[in-house]
Amino acid sequence: MLSNMDYKKIESRSISRTTSLLEAMKLMDASKVKTLFVLDDGRFEGIVTIGDIQRAIINNIALKEPVSSILKKNKVYGYQSEGEDSIKDKMRKMRAEVMPILDDQGNLEDVWFWSDLFKKTESSQREKINLPVVIMAGGKGTRLKPITNVIPKPLVPIGDKTILETILDQFEDIGCTKFYMSVNYKADIMKYYLGQLDHKYDIEFFQEDKPLGTIGSVALLKGKITTPFFVSNCDSINEQDYRDVYDYHIENRNDLTIVTMVKSFKIPYGVIETGEDGLMTALSEKPEMTFQVNTGVYILNPSCIDEIPAGEFFHITHLLEKIKTRGGRVGCFPVSEHAWKDMGEWPEYLKMIDVL
Repeated sequence: MLSNMDYKKIESRSISRTTSLLEAMKLMDASKVKTLFVLDDGRFEGIVTIGDIQRAIINNIALKEPVSSILKKNKVYGYQSEGEDSIKDKMRKMRAEVMPILDDQGNLEDVWFWSDLFKKTESSQREKINLPVVIMAGGKGTRLKPITNVIPKPLVPIGDKTILETILDQFEDIGCTKFYMSVNYKADIMKYYLGQLDHKYDIEFFQEDKPLGTIGSVALLKGKITTPFFVSNCDSINEQDYRDVYDYHIENRNDLTIVTMVKSFKIPYGVIETGEDGLMTALSEKPEMTFQVNTGVYILNPSCIDEIPAGEFFHITHLLEKIKTRGGRVGCFPVSEHAWKDMGEWPEYLKMIDVL
């Protein structure tokens, strides 16, 4: 059972066993947390993390299923009988946002939070990766006119940085240092801006002589990249640690992995299905539909570059179809709706700068 003090600590991030995976993901988004506590009549049943839900989606478990369907009995917890240093070491190794502290009977006695124990500058013990990153920055940003009449879309500010710097910094934080940037529209402005920054990014620019689609210009990198690499657009940011995506890509032996966003839509009407003679076969009252949406971030094996025709207009959808047709593996790594912020159009851009 829980003491009153313990319950107050976790009240805003507690759910029942019957809470659906989608509802749990939405609560994580709303509360800006990555871990929820599962309680059954006040008794601690376990925790569910965003990683647990992502793995469930990857394993084709429906988001309408209850969290009890994915609860794990082998989670690592802290115990009252062990020392403080031991528990802290567990948290560092697991990158644990929170750590339940249990007694010998498995009752929840306390909860330790990363933010209370460690300095903000103290990073978790996780190995960095140094993969090449291709930034697709050649578009005209027509949906953000008139601001893109003056500056290219990658230099549109969000907070005290441009969106391009935010994306570059996120990759540098996980160890990526070599960038290739596909440029076209207002390329000189971008090169000048980046050259004036105190922080110098290792960027090799390559330029389309004509529009080549959303992935066509990557053919210009044949022979330059020999390891798996990231491809990212420059009009969205993502809170996901891309090392998780890379781990999934390697473990699943994918040729290409898409970072997807879980997007749900609630139909505000009763939806009717009909059959022969127009007879009603089913009625769903205000159903909620869930999709995985392409975020514009990918991991590609270097062999994928050879599948992109040189000098031809070629979209990422063409490459996906080509890989699937030959029997290759295209994986999808899902992130929550609020973990992904897009600025492709004015309404999205205004929402993005409002929350930062």
